[in-house]
Amino acid sequence: MEEIQEELNINTFACTNCGADLKYKAGTDHLSCDYCGALNEIPKSESKIEEHDYLKFLANESEQKEVFDESFVKCESCGASSTISPNITSTLCPYCTTPLIVEQTRNERILLPESLLPFKLDKDAASDEFKKWINKLWFAPNALKKAALSFDHFKGVYIPYWTFDMDTHTPYIGQRGVHYYVTEEYTKTEDGKTVTETREVQKTRWSTVTGNIHSFFDDILTVATTSLPEKYINKLEPWDLENLVPFDKSYLSGYITEKYQIEITEGFKMAQETAESEIRDMIRTDIGGDEQRITSMETDYNDIAFKHLLLPVFVCAYRFKGELYQFLVNGRTGEVQGRRPYSWIKIALTVLAIVSIITAIIFVIRYYNG
Repeated sequence: MEEIQEELNINTFACTNCGADLKYKAGTDHLSCDYCGALNEIPKSESKIEEHDYLKFLANESEQKEVFDESFVKCESCGASSTISPNITSTLCPYCTTPLIVEQTRNERILLPESLLPFKLDKDAASDEFKKWINKLWFAPNALKKAALSFDHFKGVYIPYWTFDMDTHTPYIGQRGVHYYVTEEYTKTEDGKTVTETREVQKTRWSTVTGNIHSFFDDILTVATTSLPEKYINKLEPWDLENLVPFDKSYLSGYITEKYQIEITEGFKMAQETAESEIRDMIRTDIGGDEQRITSMETDYNDIAFKHLLLPVFVCAYRFKGELYQFLVNGRTGEVQGRRPYSWIKIALTVLAIVSIITAIIFVIRYYNG
């Protein structure tokens, strides 16, 4: 069966010079034409990136929702919904390489992103970073390196995120533990005799502590997709969110955009978990001492604001012996993360080589020592 190689794509724009489809040129403010080489400038937006009141949005969601229409096709394997151009007849899911059923493409209305970080690295630059990462891997299968050189499934994808601001106030009750030492006697046997000695033993004196922690959290980032391993996509951070630009579909041209799978309410719960973890650290610092126990804490969340944004990631999905491996490249910094397979043949050969070397060394030592 012939391999499917057509790419998912997003809405295209016509070149002002020749009329051909334009693609966003990474790291610039231009759309480029692959046919005539013309650069078409993306007009600078005067819009401000605004955050929305979370509670007001939930109360009036149907009235306040800014939406836009887009064509998405859903993967039956991993559940991701990705943009697709009308002219595409066959394609693969960028996250798991499963063939997509293009006939099931449908228009959906989704919440309009307020902003995005455009791709700063193009595919060649991201591929170079990926090659460097692959070449550093010990015991990687040769097939992986060959696949990495072809990059058949290396796609630029705009990943959906939520960010949350929140002002928090947390009264707590805890215990402060302070270490002190006491001298204790103990017995032991030496040369068949029982002897008595002393040693310093650590003890902890506990006291009750109460307090209040106030903290403002700005732009807690929560990924809005379940199609990529959270532990890897989170390691792509930090993101230069100070360089966000107002949403403009021109930046999406030539790239895939994924629809958010995690709704805003679930995204807020994830942000709360992040905030709570940091608040617990603040409480422990506030309690002081050598050890801390948090007996109770209750956080009030106020002035909650959110925005929906898109961040650029190159995704490479690779199947090895029936298992799916995903590799991610930050489209701004080139940071590479992913789960890699191991060649057990290479590992076995290395172990045998080490054993052989050790055996040879032992033989030489014994030979010269008679």
